[in-house]
Amino acid sequence: MSHPTAPAYALSTHAASLRSSDVRELLRAAQQARVISLAGGLPAAELFDVEGVRAATQAVLEQSPAAALQYGLTEGQPALRAALEARERATGLSLAARSLLVTTGSQQALDIVARLLLDEGDVVVMQRPGYLAALQTFSLAGARCIGLEEDEEGARVEELETLQLPRKPKLIYLVTPFANPSGATLSLRRRRWLLQWAARNEVLVLEDDPYGVLRTEGQELPGLAALAQDIPGARDWCGRTSTLSKAVAPGLRLGWLILPQPLAEAAARVKQAMDLHTPSFTQEIAARYLDSGRLEPHLARVRAAYRERCRALCAALRAAFGAALEFHEPEGGMFVWARFTDGTDTRALLSLALEQGMAFVPGDAFYADAAPRDRLRLSFTTETPDRLREGVARLRAAWAAMHRG
Repeated sequence: MSHPTAPAYALSTHAASLRSSDVRELLRAAQQARVISLAGGLPAAELFDVEGVRAATQAVLEQSPAAALQYGLTEGQPALRAALEARERATGLSLAARSLLVTTGSQQALDIVARLLLDEGDVVVMQRPGYLAALQTFSLAGARCIGLEEDEEGARVEELETLQLPRKPKLIYLVTPFANPSGATLSLRRRRWLLQWAARNEVLVLEDDPYGVLRTEGQELPGLAALAQDIPGARDWCGRTSTLSKAVAPGLRLGWLILPQPLAEAAARVKQAMDLHTPSFTQEIAARYLDSGRLEPHLARVRAAYRERCRALCAALRAAFGAALEFHEPEGGMFVWARFTDGTDTRALLSLALEQGMAFVPGDAFYADAAPRDRLRLSFTTETPDRLREGVARLRAAWAAMHRG
């Protein structure tokens, strides 16, 4: 049976060159019942506060259906903006001369910033390895992504002084606590240094903080936007984005973007051209949920579960691989980033691991340039400690088979 030839659509240059997300592709394989997936960066579904979200939904439909079902403001529903602003103020962030824009997940916030600031050939400096969806977004805007290597203090921001760049960067983008994929946290010393550099060079720093609410060990650090208040000139060159996806549920598709006022006004115009506004219905549900007082007890349960799971994964990895696998045990977030010291090619290892019924993300997926082949990202959030230990055993079997072959 013959098949018709696919139409030769003329895609834009950037759309044609955009590569598919390895993480999204792996989610398909991970849906098989036999597969233990340590691939996707998903929250644990069994920990969702279903009863709290149900109660918030019922209250919205009974008490304020018009606000939930009608068109809304581009900037966001007033009730949700007020709730989010209160949470930000509780962390020490003053919103004076800043504005908060509700977005359809923090991914849309990145898209808005890209459309707002980036032209063809502009430079974005970010972590190396970097958040895959950010790499996709900035590449789609025609920007060139240049990476800062990481160590135990997070991104080596001091290299901004010596980095050979084709032009002055338009944007510095960093996931500051528990970076994806590395799990590294930017130290307080480097946060201050970066803000001083940004103010001196007039380059916007965008802090992405989806994982800060998932700290399970150690001391919490102030966010960049809060620190910027005490560094002369830095307030005008620092933005922030976060999300309810990890705190409540990704299905709500709710995030927010905080920018200096002139940029925030322009960002609202960009968003208006994109989607008019984020769905009013989920915004009203989220506002009601945040006002209910259920979030902090819910997060306490989530953090306790993730702490146990992270420790179980790390202990299993040490027992299974010993010195053959190097990694740093994170103090929160969702990921363990590891490196095989024997040169194992993790892209090749993945095929064998899938045959064993185990999935992970090869590390080369998180690089915009030449990538090392010996890294991998493991997520510990969606599996129980026993399943994590079994997943590591399957990974160990795949690794052993690879080296026997």
